[in-house]
Amino acid sequence: MTDQEGRAVVVTGGTRGIGAAIARRFLAAGADVLVCGRTVPDELPSCTAGSAAFVPADIREPEQAAAVVDAAVERFGRLDLLVNNAGGAPSADSASVSPRFVERVVALNLLAPFYLAQRANAVMQQQDDGGLILNIGSIAARDPAPGTAAYAAAKGGLTTLTRALAMDFAPKVRVNQVTVGLVRTELAHVYYGDEAGQERVAAAIPMRRMAEPDDVAAACLLLASPLAGYATGAELLVDGGGEIPTRHLASAPQTAR
Repeated sequence: MTDQEGRAVVVTGGTRGIGAAIARRFLAAGADVLVCGRTVPDELPSCTAGSAAFVPADIREPEQAAAVVDAAVERFGRLDLLVNNAGGAPSADSASVSPRFVERVVALNLLAPFYLAQRANAVMQQQDDGGLILNIGSIAARDPAPGTAAYAAAKGGLTTLTRALAMDFAPKVRVNQVTVGLVRTELAHVYYGDEAGQERVAAAIPMRRMAEPDDVAAACLLLASPLAGYATGAELLVDGGGEIPTRHLASAPQTAR
């Protein structure tokens, strides 16, 4: 049920972290995969089945976002799945952050997925079997951390966009969202500190660990399988059960063991 042989997939921000894991998972399942990023990576996602193709693009620019979809269609002859994975933002003081910063964060996390979805839908509507768009959301949309106002607001908009496009693009094109919690990527130390800090963070998650990028990739493969063929406008949480409330950890610290 996870066979993706002959399917064409685009993963934005697919050169590292979660995006690279998604690309590798679909390559291993038999798909043709194209990834994009602003800079050419030293190494592209690959597995024994092959390697991903790459196009450079700043998807915050509408023309470049559309060009990513066009490049996939030109290379593979079709487009079956778009994964809007590119996103993120550094922490910033909401009281003093510049308008330019806010604009760029919203452009990357909300507008770019919209631009890509529009172009992908135009292609998929012409295919007999339509297609699927997966947006990678964040728990920040419902539980923002300090210093993430622009990012959290953009991700909140992405969740609403997912539901809205699911209605507008149905029935041939489905649109779903994988909403991720805390993930242990190569940049985990920037957000959660050293190994001891990451262990403390993991202790506040019911699953007692942060997600690995491949946990998110597996969720994407599940939603791309026939098992999820009737799901659209849906949000799949991949957050290990959320976070144990700090008030409970303070009163019952043994919970964190």
